[in-house]
Formats: sequence, structure tokens, C-alpha cells
Amino acid sequence: MISRQYMGKFTLRRRVIVFAAALLAAAGTAAVMLYFQKVTPIPVVTPVVIHSDGQNAPVGMVWIPGGEFLMGSEHKKAQANEKPVHRVKVNGFWMDSTHVTNDQFAAFIRATNYRTTAEQIPDWDTIKVQLPPGVARPPDSIFVPGAMVFVGNSDQVYLNDPSQWWAYVPGADWRHPTGPNSDIEDIGNHPVVQVSYQDALKYAEWADKRLPTEAEWEFAARGGLNQATYAWGDQLEQDGEMQANIWDVKKRPFPVVSPAAEGAVTTSAAGTYPKNGYGLYDMTGNAWQWVADWYGFEYFASQVTENGDKLIMNPQGPNQSFDPTDPGVPGNAPKRVIRGGSFLCNEAYCQSYRPSARRGSDPFSPMSHLGFRLVTDSSK
Repeated sequence: MISRQYMGKFTLRRRVIVFAAALLAAAGTAAVMLYFQKVTPIPVVTPVVIHSDGQNAPVGMVWIPGGEFLMGSEHKKAQANEKPVHRVKVNGFWMDSTHVTNDQFAAFIRATNYRTTAEQIPDWDTIKVQLPPGVARPPDSIFVPGAMVFVGNSDQVYLNDPSQWWAYVPGADWRHPTGPNSDIEDIGNHPVVQVSYQDALKYAEWADKRLPTEAEWEFAARGGLNQATYAWGDQLEQDGEMQANIWDVKKRPFPVVSPAAEGAVTTSAAGTYPKNGYGLYDMTGNAWQWVADWYGFEYFASQVTENGDKLIMNPQGPNQSFDPTDPGVPGNAPKRVIRGGSFLCNEAYCQSYRPSARRGSDPFSPMSHLGFRLVTDSSK
């Protein structure tokens, strides 16, 4: 039995994404607003959906034409790490039209016999860097394979403590997304989850693809729309219908889970909701997506400081991660960018189903709402 004390002190702190953002200093905010006023508007171009025929790229990918766009957001919903808006240009690339699915990931496992992060005994060296200096190594009994699982709560709670709806579950992995009693037998077409950044890299190597950069991901997610709040426009619903798999607070408050309640508490099949202008499904909602970049909380601001109003070409992210806003985690703890939000995001908490929303996550931390999709540049 894993002690609750150690679980809270070590594993949970390492694995839970803390959705908190500090406000920029007053001087920085003023500089951002002055910069934003100088940003040149981007012409609106009607996108054309181009599916791969298997010659230029693997079937199941769509062409993202590249071009110039305004990255980030100054919207009232935007967090400090999404600011300021800045001019970026990316080259064209092919992108998976959906998340990598359970069936696709299973093919990779069959071909390689790869064992994912969640299926292995946790490594203390990757855990301790996510903890304050000097924390003693816990006993070996703590180190059992497993992953973080959304378990919800039977009651309404204050939304300042994710441990009230997340738990480390021994035996949880990509085959058993919510624990050893779960399986993927009937959800082969759902996004694979419980995969770490390292797992995504291994799959990409096998598939001869790569993870998108943060800039490529946001350009693709916008689907040709210029600074729209959502991937489909400026209204959360269209004709009274949700456009993504997110938590519907009108049906039940977050994070209340009850067998009799209605609403999404897990992933939906890839492609359930409408595609965006480039032919991409579920770029927001359903499951978070790993992207290639290290996470820098103030990376957007640093880009403007370094480049002013110049067009930034194919940004690759910072050289290392830095996040001063995650309580109990060192600011320089390794984190990779995740994008798109998940089925847990809602109007009361998170709101990361917006193309500009961004977070950092421990690259060795699989979770039950986190997957990925890939891109490629070369002809096949």
C-alpha cells in the first residue's frame, strides 16, 4: 500500500499540472500594450483542406500551408503566459488530422515492444528535479508503476487544490487509462493518453515524424482564423452546440463525478467534433497535446524584447524551461509545452480550449488527459 502522505508529498506534486499564472509586472504590462498597438494586422486567407494521398506524407495527415500569423492573445480570457501577441511565420508542414489513437499506438507497441513511462518503476532522478532542493528520497515501496488519473470528487470543492480530483493510480497506463480495472478494448479510436513526452518521442521516431513546435501547433490550431478566441470562432457554442469535448458546467459543476450525471469525463472518439479550417480535428478539447518546445512562462514576452516588432521566423522555443508560478516546484524544473486543453477544461476552471492557451508539464509525467499528434516536413 502506498502511503497517502508520500503520495501527496512526492508523486502528486510532481505529476499534477497547477493551473495558475502570475500577472506581469505593471511596467511589463505597459510595454506589452505599447507593442500590441504596433502589431500589423494579418490578411485573412481562406484555407483549403488538402489530405495526403500517401505519396507526399502518410495517409491521415493534412497540409498546413504555413505563413504569417499573430501568435498569443490579448483577450480577456488570456493568461499572462499567452502575452504579448507577436508576429510569427512558420513554414508549411503536414500534420496528423487527429490525435494519435489507441489503435495506432498499439501498432507501435506491437512493432517495437516498447514499454512506456507509466509501465516502468518511477525514476527518482526525474522526480527529484520537480521537488524543492533537499527533499529526501522516499522508501522503495513508493516507487510502483502507474500514472495520474482524473478521479473527480463527489462534492463541489474549491478549485485551488487539484489533489481533490487527481490521484496517482498504480497500474494506470496507456492500456489502462484510469487504472488496472480499465481497458481500451472499445475505444481504439480515442486519443491515446497516459503517454509521457518521452513516449511521444519514441512513437515519433518509429513513425518517422516529429512533434510540432509550439508555433506550428498554434498556427495549425487557428485554422486560418486571425486571433479568434476559439479554433472555430469567437463564440463557445454554435447553434447551441459545443464544438469540442470539454466539461459542460451547465450539466454539472466541475469536478463533480456521479454515475447518474451527464457530461464528458473522458476522451471522445477522434473526429467526433467539427474539423477546423485546415481539416484538423480536436485541436482543442478532448486531450492535451505534447509539443516539442521547452516551456518558458515568459517566453512570449522575451521574444518581443529580443525582436521588437520584427517578424519571428520558425521559433523553436527557449533553450531550457522556466516557470516561477508552480507552487512547490523549482522554477527551472524541466517542463515541456502542452497545448489544446482537454475534456476537463471548462468555463469555471482552466479554459485552455483556446488556440493561444499554453501550459508546461513534466516530460516524464503521463496523465489521463494528455496525448499527442505529429507532423512531418519531408515527402514520403
